[in-house]
Amino acid sequence: MPEDSPPVAAKPLSAPQKALRKLGLVRPIDLALHLPLRYEDETRLTRLADARDGDLVQIEGQVTQQEVAWRPRRQLLVTLDDGSDQVVLRFFNFYPSQQKQMAVGQRLRARGELRGGFAGLSMMHPTVRAAGGVLPQALTPVYPTVAGLPQPYLRKAVLAGLAQADLRETLPDEVLNEIDHLRPWDLRQALSFLHHPTPDMSLTQLEDHSHPAWQRLKAEELLAQQLSQLTARRAREHLRAPALHAARGGLHEALLAALPFQLTGAQRRVGEEIAHDLARAQPMHRLLQGDVGSGKTAVAALAACIAIDAGWQCALMAPTEILAEQHFAKLADWLAPLLAPRGLQVAWLTGGQKKKDRQAMLQAVASGAAALVIGTHAVIQQQVRFARLGLAIIDEQHRFGVQQRLDLRNKLSESPQGDATAWEPHLLMMSATPIPRTLAMSYYADLDVSTLDELPPGRTPVLTRLVAESRRDEVIERIRAQIAQGRQVYWVCPLIEESEALDLRHASATHAELAAALPGQAVGLLHSRLPPAEKKAVMAQFASGAMPVLVSTTVIEVGVDVPNASLMVIEHAERFGLSQLHQLRGRVGRGAAASACVLLYATPEGGRLGETARERLKAMAETSDGFEIARRDLAIRGPGEFLGARQSGAALLRFADLAEDSALLQWARRAAPRLLDRWPELAARHVDRWLGGRADYLKA
Repeated sequence: MPEDSPPVAAKPLSAPQKALRKLGLVRPIDLALHLPLRYEDETRLTRLADARDGDLVQIEGQVTQQEVAWRPRRQLLVTLDDGSDQVVLRFFNFYPSQQKQMAVGQRLRARGELRGGFAGLSMMHPTVRAAGGVLPQALTPVYPTVAGLPQPYLRKAVLAGLAQADLRETLPDEVLNEIDHLRPWDLRQALSFLHHPTPDMSLTQLEDHSHPAWQRLKAEELLAQQLSQLTARRAREHLRAPALHAARGGLHEALLAALPFQLTGAQRRVGEEIAHDLARAQPMHRLLQGDVGSGKTAVAALAACIAIDAGWQCALMAPTEILAEQHFAKLADWLAPLLAPRGLQVAWLTGGQKKKDRQAMLQAVASGAAALVIGTHAVIQQQVRFARLGLAIIDEQHRFGVQQRLDLRNKLSESPQGDATAWEPHLLMMSATPIPRTLAMSYYADLDVSTLDELPPGRTPVLTRLVAESRRDEVIERIRAQIAQGRQVYWVCPLIEESEALDLRHASATHAELAAALPGQAVGLLHSRLPPAEKKAVMAQFASGAMPVLVSTTVIEVGVDVPNASLMVIEHAERFGLSQLHQLRGRVGRGAAASACVLLYATPEGGRLGETARERLKAMAETSDGFEIARRDLAIRGPGEFLGARQSGAALLRFADLAEDSALLQWARRAAPRLLDRWPELAARHVDRWLGGRADYLKA
């Protein structure tokens, strides 16, 4: 083509091509790994005389009658005779083209569920095609799809992907031989089989993923995940971070002396683990997990002191303004008196600040006068420039997206260090949702994990009661009794406004109801749509004890600390996740008074609670141990609840199941370092095959 020729315009994508991209099916390997949801057996024909009511069958016969009936609603009725009996094919949604296809005299092949009755055999909306042609030799796959992507098109695309994908072996014999049932199936054989299994294959084995072909896929997926995590960990060892040492007689010791309580043994142990990491010139990448009320904030404050003592800044980012403000109030109370003599301060950054206040804070951060910067995601906005960011702390890390965490880490590279070296801040992530062991081994394999497994003395156990919505008046009576004793109460609702989709009482209606039922008592209302100043005023009133009852949405889930609150009512508890219920329960029992949590649940009219909701409420009533709660939550809901947005941009495990495939996970953990050390090219090809460009997100 001549140099001055205009560029050839890219051919616009068709609707099915756009739909493929929407599903993330871009590369041939993506299509090859897009496995069926289920299978249809079109390999055989069944005579109507041999079929039973409820059977899923494929029949072939001639159309003897066709009519459009209007009772009880418009429907197309097609009578098909296969020579042994007749069946009526019933369609509520149909087009003229279908009527033509199923005209009297046509021979058809129909597949669907057979139903008997007084009027004879029938099939509701069967799959219909012209009769004749060779029957398939394998089960017909039915794939996950989206609008605009019909199954025939998707089947052809998957077949093409399977033919074009690079499926060369990436697992050396030495690694493969450690698990007996992996050996007979290479990846190409496993995928070919799972896309087109033979009709003699047990559907149960295919659907419960126990077949050896499924085991091969699950093993490869887990290995790719472990390899990517290990690669990220090793890459971090080559990065530089400031070596932060606790100064003798410095801030760290001053804060220990000033704290109004003694550290628990767990806090001291975890504090030493973090101090050891901070002293190294490689970036710390540590997850601090601990149950509600285990004292993570104090540990974070001590880590911040080490960074500040060494002449660096610390940033603490929280997911909500209420939580960030709680941290600011507590840490400013502890640290401001210790920082002031040094000419340093604790800065507050949030989206709702007045321009003048925000400008002053930005200048303090840029000059280095703000030694500790606390805020919401406003901390990572472009105009925020740190002088010397050495430590980043992210609270409730699972509630942040991957990109937000990467942005905070990149803030150090913007700091003027005087050389071109790639610097990273030390990173401490905190979570009040303990991570089950299998999840830590899998999705958090690149992290060092510290656990606060001891509660401070003085925390009172919280009694949990399940109460039906029909006993709502008794709960309000209980609130009156608590107020009479000088105690305070939380009442949490799942929605702010009425929803047509869910029959839930909204926070505003509950607020009005309680205000009417408790005349003369201040009843507050708190939700995410309130202006920041209003939220602050409501929380201040409740924290001071001037407001005995606070009706709220889940904005008070974490960080709110009011020791005088002794009763938590959670309305429509059946709608909440287990870890969220546990977090909410943790808002009470923070003082010396006996505390209770009432889980107010509603059942569908004339029905029962769903299995998942029953399991969640049962777990809450039976245990207050956060680690046991986490274990049950993983069993009930799967890993998504714990990971939050950690894997945004990289799919969760599609094939492996952490609860059932622990033996494969252990194998993958053992195999990953050997593959990376001895066969690095195979390891790189394996990760690219399974994760593509998404592996970067695992570094966050």
